[in-house]
Amino acid sequence: MKKKNIGYRKKKKILDDVSSFFYSNFNQKFNYKQISKKLNLKSAEERSIVIIVLKELYLKKIIIEEKKGQYILKKKENYFIGKYDATKGGNGYIISDNFNEDIFIPSNKTNKALHGDEVEFYVNTRRKNNKLQGEITKVLKRNKKEYVGIIQVNKNFAFVIPDNRKINVDIYVPLKKIKEAKEGQKVVVKIVDWPQKADCPTGKIIKILGKPGEHHTEIHSILSEFNLAYEFSKEVLDYTNKIDTSISEKEIKKRKDLRSTLTFTIDPIDAKDFDDALSYKQKENGNYEIGVHIADVSYYVKENTILDDAAYERATSVYLVDRVVPMLPEVLSNKVCSLRANEEKYTFSVIFEINKQAEILNQWFGRTVIKSDERFSYEEAQYIIETKKQKIPREISLSKKEKKVSKEITEAITTLYNLSKIIRKERINSGAISFDKVEVKFKLDKKNKPKGLFFKKSKESNKLIEEFMLLANKKVAEFINNKKPKKTFIYRVHDTPDLQKLQSLKKISNQLGYNLNISNPTQINYSLKKILKDVSGKKEQNLIDTLVIRSMSKAEYTTENIGHYGLAFDNYSHFTSPIRRYPDVMVHRLLQHYLEGGPSKESVIYKEKCIHSSYMENIATKAERESIKYMQIKYMKDYENNIFEGVISGVTEWGIYVELLENKCEGMIRIRDIKEDYYTFDPELYALVGDKTKKIYQLGDVIKIKVKKADIIKRQLDFILN
Repeated sequence: MKKKNIGYRKKKKILDDVSSFFYSNFNQKFNYKQISKKLNLKSAEERSIVIIVLKELYLKKIIIEEKKGQYILKKKENYFIGKYDATKGGNGYIISDNFNEDIFIPSNKTNKALHGDEVEFYVNTRRKNNKLQGEITKVLKRNKKEYVGIIQVNKNFAFVIPDNRKINVDIYVPLKKIKEAKEGQKVVVKIVDWPQKADCPTGKIIKILGKPGEHHTEIHSILSEFNLAYEFSKEVLDYTNKIDTSISEKEIKKRKDLRSTLTFTIDPIDAKDFDDALSYKQKENGNYEIGVHIADVSYYVKENTILDDAAYERATSVYLVDRVVPMLPEVLSNKVCSLRANEEKYTFSVIFEINKQAEILNQWFGRTVIKSDERFSYEEAQYIIETKKQKIPREISLSKKEKKVSKEITEAITTLYNLSKIIRKERINSGAISFDKVEVKFKLDKKNKPKGLFFKKSKESNKLIEEFMLLANKKVAEFINNKKPKKTFIYRVHDTPDLQKLQSLKKISNQLGYNLNISNPTQINYSLKKILKDVSGKKEQNLIDTLVIRSMSKAEYTTENIGHYGLAFDNYSHFTSPIRRYPDVMVHRLLQHYLEGGPSKESVIYKEKCIHSSYMENIATKAERESIKYMQIKYMKDYENNIFEGVISGVTEWGIYVELLENKCEGMIRIRDIKEDYYTFDPELYALVGDKTKKIYQLGDVIKIKVKKADIIKRQLDFILN
């Protein structure tokens, strides 16, 4: 009986997986071998079940057999595939490639879909309130099954109330499935079933995070919310600790030896991993030999190992307000692969011969060994750029005492800066769009309480490093892209801006007094650059910068090279940060393979890896933003009932978002808290308009607010008008 149950569960899972697969690839045909491969079903038993499942789906008329043994999803009239975007009120919208607008789904037509799920939906032929409406007919693929929330324990059962207010159901948990969770604790719950007649899903507790509001509970909640692993398994750590990290003469002989060339790193003052270094040498002909040296992570992280699998799954390091969740174990990221001063390191390098006009005359790519002479912070390098002095004062020095550097280093940094200015000017003149968006950073005490915040702006030392890293990335991509026949490679691409979003940006910028010409591609580029320049230093800068970024397409990893719009590069890749980005590790491997004369690699495998890497990058960015938001709310807790000036940064049907001018913290004034009049949302004006007074609260307006409440647990910052 037990064996029969296992077989039934296996068949049910394969049936669900095959169904979801067809819905996700609704316009493509497949045979059982292709499906088995895509679903990673390798055993003869599993492949036999796939054949049975295909026959069942065919008999149910869910799929049709176009050719013998090849099946495709049967298309239904007015039925489509899309992604469900829930609202906090219970209703939602479907985002689908089949429509130029979102499809409204009322709360009674969601059919157990949760926010982010891939769904099949039906569209009504008639509009209501000028909106297309529909209903969800089937959940094809759950966006996620694990949720963070607060547990409520009753006498006979428990419920978890998800933190994400877009999840409009509580999750029922039997008492035998709550582990050691206590009433009111924050937990991670996994949905295991949602019976057809049940109003809510059933789950089990898989992790207890702790007391809501406590710092580590909240940070771990953010990581769990985005399903980001913050610990490595014992197996991965054991494997990493056994790696031979010695620098051997045998390996050095295979590399270009640059240990005697002047080399240094320039990084943030609090950096722990240094994955890039610059070397400098003036040649006899007056030109400069400049090396961009990157930690040779691929030498240590071998393909098809448990360490490589762990790095690929993470795909990126995650930078939260109080910690880094690294892609690689600390022994590699902070020690072995970190280009620390006075230590010999294996590197992958791009070496340029550049003249005084910053023209590249020669270039070389390959594996090297270096020894960094000095570690500089951006502040130290900035001081050298500004003063040309060899003595760095103690208040700027990393060592907290006066730091003396050689004349050669001062000349190197000054020359590299002058060359970077020329390279940057040429890039901007070619159409590159430069963002100088202000970053908010926190000063934390030993208990991770924010004692203050400051704004991080990019200075000349940052731009020096940026330009040479961009140059290396560009030239690596260019080198491979120009090879004949074409080689599979990983590019970092950025498509042209979305026209609909540009039209929306034009409306908003016009209301703020800025003209945006989007009549043709040349004018778009010129106008975007002009508006960013015009708002620089003004109260609305952060708002406009954010809106311009939102109008842009998202940069992503792909094997299809379409260029990088924002940087104005025809060829661009990510080569310079393999400690924290998995695509850079793959780029190193591919580059070395092709330098050795290897044939082109299979593109399908790398396409899938690019999709995963882009997805994980997006998830990491969301987690980072959430951690900043959490810390802003924690910081504002001490300022409840205080009055601030802010700029209206968003307007919705339920209220207005306000970004405080003093500290860039953003909160909301709910429409129900505006007592002076009854306000309605005008989408054309991006404003709230008073019914009686006709008073307007519009995007970009500067207003005074009072901090009503800073709720750390709900991660909610509420303002009221002052």
